[in-house]
Amino acid sequence: MSDRTFRTPTRRGFLAGSAALIGAPAFAQTSETEAYDPLRPPPAPEAPVARNISSFRALDWRPYFSNLNGGAILVDTQSRALHYWGSDGVTYKLYPTSVPLSDEMTRLGRTSVIRKVEGPSWAPTPSMKKRNPEWPDFIPPGPDNPLGTHALYLSWKYYRIHGTHDTRKIGRKASNGCIGLYNQHIQELYGLTGVGTQVLLI
Repeated sequence: MSDRTFRTPTRRGFLAGSAALIGAPAFAQTSETEAYDPLRPPPAPEAPVARNISSFRALDWRPYFSNLNGGAILVDTQSRALHYWGSDGVTYKLYPTSVPLSDEMTRLGRTSVIRKVEGPSWAPTPSMKKRNPEWPDFIPPGPDNPLGTHALYLSWKYYRIHGTHDTRKIGRKASNGCIGLYNQHIQELYGLTGVGTQVLLI
């Protein structure tokens, strides 16, 4: 694309030029692999049933966790829903999410929240920068930031539950690994969770 000819791309040009990534191959799941590509534009519309949040249903925590110590988050990548149960056994939240683009980019299993950031910044990983040297080295908090207003960092490297300013991604396969929420939902979840909150992706 023509954006690649610029020697010093602006942040806006960088985000606009990222449309070229739509044809990029899926990333393999390795320790040096990005968990998601925050610059990938939303994919083409899917069949309504595949992304319709009406398939959401409340779940009980017991089949998935042995206890609710510190609270528990279940991400169902099939229904594209995030369930949260508070340690009080009463608090329950259900949020629509974006999920990884393919099974190859989806990591399933148990992890936990190891860090919480309000107003996260974003920087490409070394391998992302190597493949795309025209990308900026850093995007500060704000409307151009791919991580939205809040982020929960997981024990898996490069994996996060975070907000997004691009609301078109919610309910879609739109990431390379991370789980995205509407900013108002990640803000609420951020307030409910703590470091150590258990997380399960299925």
